[in-house]
Amino acid sequence: MEWISQVPVPHSQGLLLVLVNNIGHHLQQGCLLLCIRAQTVEIRFVVEEVKITRMCLEQPLLTVNGMFPGPNITVTRNNTVNVNVLNNGPYPITIHWHGVKQHRNPWSDGPEYITQNPIPANGGSFKYTLVFSDEEGTLWWHAHSDWSRASVHGAIIVLPFPNKKYPFEPQPHHTQTIILGSWFNNRTLMEDYQNSVIWGGDVEGATSFAINGYPGQLETPCDDDMYKFVVDSGKNYHLRIINAVMEEEMFFAIAGHNFTVVGLDGAYLTPIPTNYIMITPGQTMDILLTTNQTPRSYYMGGKAFVDSLFGRPMNSTTRAILQYREYTGTEDPVDLGDLLPADPKNASYAKAFTERVRTSGLTGHDDYPITVPTDSEINKTFTITISVNTLPCKYPSNNCTAPQNYNETWTGMHAASLNNQRFVTQNVNILQAYRCNMEDVYTEDFPDRPEEFNYTGATGDFEEVPTEGTKVMTVNYGEAVEIVFQGTNVGNAENHPMHIHGYNFYLVGSDDGNFNDSSRGFFNLTSPAEANTFGVPKNGWLAVRFWAKNPGTSVVSTLPFGKACYLGYGRSTHREEYNY
Repeated sequence: MEWISQVPVPHSQGLLLVLVNNIGHHLQQGCLLLCIRAQTVEIRFVVEEVKITRMCLEQPLLTVNGMFPGPNITVTRNNTVNVNVLNNGPYPITIHWHGVKQHRNPWSDGPEYITQNPIPANGGSFKYTLVFSDEEGTLWWHAHSDWSRASVHGAIIVLPFPNKKYPFEPQPHHTQTIILGSWFNNRTLMEDYQNSVIWGGDVEGATSFAINGYPGQLETPCDDDMYKFVVDSGKNYHLRIINAVMEEEMFFAIAGHNFTVVGLDGAYLTPIPTNYIMITPGQTMDILLTTNQTPRSYYMGGKAFVDSLFGRPMNSTTRAILQYREYTGTEDPVDLGDLLPADPKNASYAKAFTERVRTSGLTGHDDYPITVPTDSEINKTFTITISVNTLPCKYPSNNCTAPQNYNETWTGMHAASLNNQRFVTQNVNILQAYRCNMEDVYTEDFPDRPEEFNYTGATGDFEEVPTEGTKVMTVNYGEAVEIVFQGTNVGNAENHPMHIHGYNFYLVGSDDGNFNDSSRGFFNLTSPAEANTFGVPKNGWLAVRFWAKNPGTSVVSTLPFGKACYLGYGRSTHREEYNY
C-alpha cells in the first residue's frame, strides 16, 4: 500500500440517532476482519494556515500539510491506515472519512460532538484509524467542523486487490483526481459562519468554484489560476471526480469528449455513456475518458445546479484545461458550448442524468455481491421528512434579517429538520455518552414517521417550527432497514442530498411527489445502484435499503452539510457487547 500526495458547541441541527441491540457473535467477526486485513501504515496530517494566492490575491488558508486540496490517500481493499492529525490551526477541528465504513471502529468516523469532541486548536492531536473493508473506487476525507471543510479535504483512492483488474473495460492506463471545490476571496469563513448564525441564514456564497484548487475564471486573468491536465493521445484515463463544493450540486463536462461513468461512492455502476454529469455535494464518481480527439487544448468545466427558491446562484463556470501532450499550438482551448446549461436552475437537465444512475453493473459478480433486503426481510421501515423550517430569532437586536438581496421578507432563523425534529448539539459527544451510559444527554424517542400532511403541496403551518432536542431511534443489529426520505415544500423546497455514515445503501426507488405504499411496486430490488450520498429530489422522495450490521455510530446527514442553518443530521448507534 502507498500514500500518494497530490501536487501542491454549534447551534441546533436536525438529527436522527438509531441504537442497535446486541447479537452476541462479535468475537468471530472481529477475528475475521483482523485476519484478512493487509498491512497497516502510519501517515501524518498537519492542519495549519498557509498563504495561498488565487485570483490575484494572497490570503491565509486552512490546509492539511500546506496543500489545497489536501493529500490523496491511496490504499488497497481491506487495508488499515492510521492518520495522526496535529491541529496547528486556529480552530478546533475533526476529520470525517467520507464513505469509509469503519466496521466496528466508530470512534474514528469524525463528526464533531457525535463520535468525538473536536481536536483542540494550536497543538491538539488525535489518531484516526481507517478500517477499509469492501469499499473500492473513489472516496474522500474532509473536515467535519462548521465551514473548515471548504479547504480541508482530499481524495481517498481504494484500489482492487493486488493482481485484480477493475471490473470494467477498457482498463485505464492512468488515473487523475478532479476535485470540484469552492474558493472564497479575502474571507474568514469561520467568522462568516458565526455571523450567519446571528442573522439566521446561509453563509454568503463562494467567490468562485474551483477545480483542484484553482478558480479557472476567464473574467479574472491572473497567472497560474487555471488547473492544467496533460494527456497522451489514445489512452484511457480513470478520472476520479469529487464534489467538495460547500453548497451546490454541480454539472461537469469536458469539451469535445464523451466519457463513461462506471462508479459512484466507492461502488460500481452499470456503465453510463454521457457527455456531462450532475454530482451532488459529498458524492464521488469514477469516469473513464478515452483521449481520442484531435490533439489540442480543451476546457473542462463545472457549473452549479441550484433549485432553491432563495438566494442567487452563482451563474459562472470554473474551468480547467485538458491538453494533449503533442499539441504545441497557441489557439484558445475548445469551449464547452452548451454542455453546461445557461440556466443554473435547469432541473430537467439535472434529472436527465440522475435518472440514469440507478443500477449496478455487477449482478452475479462474486467479488461485489448485491444483497438487497427483500420485502419479506425488511424489519424496520422509517419515513423521514426533510424540511427547512424557521426558529424564533434568538438575537432580537437584528431580528435575524437576512442580508440584502437574499430574501427581503425573511425573519427568524432557518433550521433544517428531519421529521420536524431539530438536533441540539451537546457539549459531550454522543458516542461517549452512549458507551458510558451517561444520563440526560439524549433520548430514544425520535419518531419513525412524520405527521401526515400533503408534503409537496400547500403545506400550511405543518412543520413550520420544529421541535428541538437530542433524540435517537433504535433498531436491532442485523435488521434489514428501509428508509423513505420525503422532501417537503416547507420553507425552502430544494434538492436534499443525503449521506449515511458507515454504510452504503441501495437506491431502490425515487420519484417526484409524495411517496405512498403503491410506490414500492416500482422498486428495483434486483440490481440497484449503491451509494453513500444521493439526492432527494425537490418535492420528491428517495427510498433506500441496507442491513444494520455496522456497530457503532452512523450519522445520517442532509447535505450540503456545510450550510450554517440548513445543516441536518441523522444518526444511528449500533449496540453490541464488545470492547470499543
